[in-house]
Amino acid sequence: MELIRNPGREENDMILAVDVGNTETLIGLYSGSDVQRSWRISTQRHPTGDEMALMLSGLLATEVNGFGSVDRAVIASVVPAIDRSWDEAFEQLEIPSRRIDASSPLPVTLDVDEPASVGADRIVNTLGTRCLYARNTIVVDLGTATTFDCITADGVFLGGVIAPGPRAGIDRMHQYTSKLPSVEIRLPEKVIGRRTVTCLEAGVFYSIVDGIDGIVRRILEEWNPDDPLVIATGGLADVIAPHCTTVHQVDPYLTLHGLICADEHLQRKDRAS
Repeated sequence: MELIRNPGREENDMILAVDVGNTETLIGLYSGSDVQRSWRISTQRHPTGDEMALMLSGLLATEVNGFGSVDRAVIASVVPAIDRSWDEAFEQLEIPSRRIDASSPLPVTLDVDEPASVGADRIVNTLGTRCLYARNTIVVDLGTATTFDCITADGVFLGGVIAPGPRAGIDRMHQYTSKLPSVEIRLPEKVIGRRTVTCLEAGVFYSIVDGIDGIVRRILEEWNPDDPLVIATGGLADVIAPHCTTVHQVDPYLTLHGLICADEHLQRKDRAS
């Protein structure tokens, strides 16, 4: 699905969209509205600006003649401790950048009690949903936490639900039990396991799937929107969402698309000022 176009934007602009999560960072290289290349990397806890610059230059070395061809970057982060390192990396690579947060002048409304506390990823998901779908939508984002965002067709964020992420239960069981191993999150062959590992795999997988379906149904019952759409995004969306009865589609790049929509909007405002 195409992004809403900004007539004032250069079609051949190369833009780096960066979604910094607690566990993983998703990076997308865009030409216009199309993602040319993407990378999902572990989020480092204490990187220096030099380290981040080396990482970025390494990723971009074989893409469009390297980082010198990138016109600008737009970033959303929920890890404030490393924001400065990202800024320093972009400065070293001479890539102009801007950060999206609750203070950014975007065409969305945060209709919640504490709008300043809404995470940048949820703000960007709200804008991406408005630009791409323009429908009443629940966005299920499977990251370190699983968030359920209620977004109206005209871009109003109504709040939602924050639940433990898919790996939280596995890691906790493994940490606090002597004989239960850590397992991968994947579709089990059967619900009824015949070994400890297969029992765990079924329990983990279907507790995530049924937990998502249960929360989405409760949200829809309370919100009761017209023509609702349920979209799954995040690193495990492709694995989990196809087995959820309430999820209509998977959009692994929703947050990055939202960042590109934010860039388009803010570029337009810059030109008008």
